Amino acid sequence: MTTSQLEAEREPGAARREGRPGIALAVIAACQLMVVLDATIVNIALPHIQDALSFSTTDLSWVLSAYTLTFGGLLLLGGRAGDILGRRRVFLTGILLFTLASLLGGFAQEPWQLLAARALQGIGGAIASPTALALITTTFPEGPARNRAFGVFAAVSAGGGALGLLAGGMLTEWLDWRWVFFVNVPIGVLIAVLTPMYITESKRYPGRFDISGAATSTLGMASLVYGFIRASEEGWRDSLTIGSFTAAVILLAAFGVVESRAREPITPLRMFADRNRSGTYVIMLSLAAAMFGMFFFIVLFVQNVLGYSPIRSGLAFLPVTLAIGLGAALSQRLLPVLGPKPFMVVGATITGLGLFWQTLITPDSSYLSGVLGPMVLFGFGMGLNFVTLTLTAVSGVAQHEAGAASGLLNASQQVGGSLGLSILVTVFGTASRDEAEKQVPSFMAEASPAEKAHFASTHELPGRWGHEVLTQGISTAFTAAVGMVVLALLTATLVVRVRKSDLEALSGRAGAAGPVA
Repeated sequence: MTTSQLEAEREPGAARREGRPGIALAVIAACQLMVVLDATIVNIALPHIQDALSFSTTDLSWVLSAYTLTFGGLLLLGGRAGDILGRRRVFLTGILLFTLASLLGGFAQEPWQLLAARALQGIGGAIASPTALALITTTFPEGPARNRAFGVFAAVSAGGGALGLLAGGMLTEWLDWRWVFFVNVPIGVLIAVLTPMYITESKRYPGRFDISGAATSTLGMASLVYGFIRASEEGWRDSLTIGSFTAAVILLAAFGVVESRAREPITPLRMFADRNRSGTYVIMLSLAAAMFGMFFFIVLFVQNVLGYSPIRSGLAFLPVTLAIGLGAALSQRLLPVLGPKPFMVVGATITGLGLFWQTLITPDSSYLSGVLGPMVLFGFGMGLNFVTLTLTAVSGVAQHEAGAASGLLNASQQVGGSLGLSILVTVFGTASRDEAEKQVPSFMAEASPAEKAHFASTHELPGRWGHEVLTQGISTAFTAAVGMVVLALLTATLVVRVRKSDLEALSGRAGAAGPVA
């Protein structure tokens, strides 16, 4: 039989080279690695991006939020699109969009160009990531093969953050900050080439797209985040600040109305009827808010105050990643013995203690005295919660809705991180501005003519005066972050009532839902 005849007899959507699940898994895992890695690879490059494109410190947070808002806001829609249109087709579309956005981000010359590219990256990631997880279920048969594939996927999701920090440091120091975006291009092109060769198209299921729900939720959260960041620069009485908060209220209220009436809502409101699940979402949102802020501000501190190079900065964050892994492994092993609630309560407590320690940071703090200890404590507490929250989020959910429940948890993590970072940046902006006003008289009396000229052109205090302003803002922001973790602790203590006897059902659901990225 000729090659053309074989092509004619192959089922529509079949992989051109079937029977190689190892390569198919590598393609899927590479996509997830790229998406997860991009959430952290940019962190280390932030000070260099700020200098190159003239971002203010508060506006700089948009480099992270533009990605996480669109990613979290459209995550559930991306998963629904894969079911309706075919997972391989949607997966490929997401990869191509993500790759194009990365290319545009690398070439950005103005802040708005980079932010637009980051938002586009988030859309691509929201399309590709949930579809990548779903492709495992269609590519691998139920049993050991699928379990091993889920294990690889989970390992990539967990390790991608640490790899992103290291890769970001190396690319920024050895090449240029633009390469934290350019590096995605060859990887994305390779994935796009291999996908139709080794991954078979999935069966399509009838359904509807909840475009109105996705649009109102994402735009509403973006308006809310913009309102906080605008307030940090222009004040709470600024017309754009007030307008942003007004738009956020209207859009989010519209989102609630749309979801309550939609036949196939992107966010099934019945998911929030269970107190354990609702509590889990609140805890994840609060902890993610604190986590995004911690990474953002500590990167600024170690590079701008301690003078660390990008590579050294990436290495400085490795202990927190190891601590998260240790906490996650410990909770997974002891969950059958103790049940989920103790890990939520203890984990939130330890996380809060780590953040409280970080409120003591000063310009004289060293890495060992002011950064390492708090980060390790913080990471271990977060690790105790990750597995626990994933299991609890899918408890009591019908098998066919397990993906939606875990997807909501993932969306809570991304959206909570964006919202929390905007709030902490607002606190930072207000505190640093107040501190700058206190430092100016001393600066004007002691500064050299060159330092005064720098201040006149940039309105930023240089040297030790600038370090005082930065660390005072960071310390105050961490105080607000402690409040976010206290909310998580109170929710875990007073709201969540999941029992140890639920664990057998929880474990089964977790396997169906897959790991949280």
